[in-house]
Amino acid sequence: MKTVAGIDLGTQSMKVVLYDYETRKSLESSSCPMELISESDGTREQKTEWYKKGLEVCFSKISSEGKKSIQAIGVSGQQHGFVPLDSEGNPLYNIKLWNDTSTAKECELITNAAGGQNEVVKEVQNFILPGFTAPKILWLKLHKKELFEKLHYIMLPHDYLNFLLTGNYVMEQGDASGTALFNSKEKKWSKKICEAIDESLLKKLPKIIASDEPSGFVSKKAADWLGIPKGAAVSSGGGDNMMSAIGTGAVKSGTLTMSMGTSGTLYGFTDSSVADPAEGISGFCSSSGGYLPLLCTMNCTVASEEIRTLLNLDVKEFDAEAEKSSPGCEGVFVLPFFNGERTPNLPHGKASITGLTVANCNRANIARAALESAIYSMRTGLDSFKKHGFTPKELRLTGGGAKSKVWRQIAADIMNLPVKVPVSSEAAAFGAALQALWCLKKLQGTPVSMESLAEIHVALDESKTTLPNEKNALEYSKAFEEYKILVNQLSPLYK
Repeated sequence: MKTVAGIDLGTQSMKVVLYDYETRKSLESSSCPMELISESDGTREQKTEWYKKGLEVCFSKISSEGKKSIQAIGVSGQQHGFVPLDSEGNPLYNIKLWNDTSTAKECELITNAAGGQNEVVKEVQNFILPGFTAPKILWLKLHKKELFEKLHYIMLPHDYLNFLLTGNYVMEQGDASGTALFNSKEKKWSKKICEAIDESLLKKLPKIIASDEPSGFVSKKAADWLGIPKGAAVSSGGGDNMMSAIGTGAVKSGTLTMSMGTSGTLYGFTDSSVADPAEGISGFCSSSGGYLPLLCTMNCTVASEEIRTLLNLDVKEFDAEAEKSSPGCEGVFVLPFFNGERTPNLPHGKASITGLTVANCNRANIARAALESAIYSMRTGLDSFKKHGFTPKELRLTGGGAKSKVWRQIAADIMNLPVKVPVSSEAAAFGAALQALWCLKKLQGTPVSMESLAEIHVALDESKTTLPNEKNALEYSKAFEEYKILVNQLSPLYK
């Protein structure tokens, strides 16, 4: 038995999957919940010791036989987080996460120091937004100066796991392009943006490696600690969206994936750089070669979970209520900005339920409106993708939201595209395992393309294929226009 392991470090949990690439079967999986520090000022943080504990717990749940079978490991991690370490590899402060919105002021300072938004976009194919890593680094400098002076290693969450496994300090272009410090067109760190934060920053950033290169090999220390094979290759890894792209087969032009997790993301593979920050499209690199233009919202399953809790319903009851309503929910809308928002850029945004009247105020309309709200945000991204010549034929759906039949139908109708769901429900962990296999093949002298690997290993669950309903799609086109008007009218309240 020969396997590759995929590790996915998410906001709410860490997961490990073992995939037998010869029989094309997932053999074992394990998980461990992650804690979250949340403050009213938008702070969202975690601690490095939680990540270490997560690795211990996850691998302790994998059988000895399974661990011995591991030939290579790939790591997926939530994007944009800032892991600050000293020269000994010890944490200097908590890890500020992708959904931390406490750095709006720092975004403005960096943008002004770099010469304005146009200059920033030229440099990093993105605006400087609170979700990205760059303002988090400046935050540490301004608020924890004594700690910033000790800063030696600057890592993203997935890089930190690579560091624990191998002892090496490197980064790959996909996750690097989500820092707002990296020029994805030229595939290098931006000197201008780095110096806008601190003159010493550029020298502290890690070496960039190619996506099919190993970040290193499992060290003796990590092997003894976790019970995994010493010397097993650890691939470059990448951000969770980049790994999910691999895990859903979005590794060739024209394939579009929508991830419905804590955040909502829409992304597709392209051969050349595509960016439109004004429309919410970030110009990222992929972790399989090429590029991965991406739209991200900070509230997807967050909205459904908060409303479900408010209504005191379990998941099945909530879906059943939503099915009682009709497209557009009789004019009821949810603006799902529970965590602030990135697209549109409203770091101080607040959630609301609007459009209620005596006639339409019921649980069914509110439940369905919560589900619709996440997809309306994705529809904005789809329109932007099409404007740039990206015309998808289908939508690959992943994340917790993909498990809901009613949500799949809502997605198909609002996006007006056939929805297909991969068999593996852990797209990021599975994508990390496939990237590990890609890296392993190259190391063994039998290189293959990522596209060919995806064709062989990414299977689709035909029972969950969902086609758009023509009548519903028409109703949603009208409701979507109303939703956009509401967002535009309320946005000035949160600026």
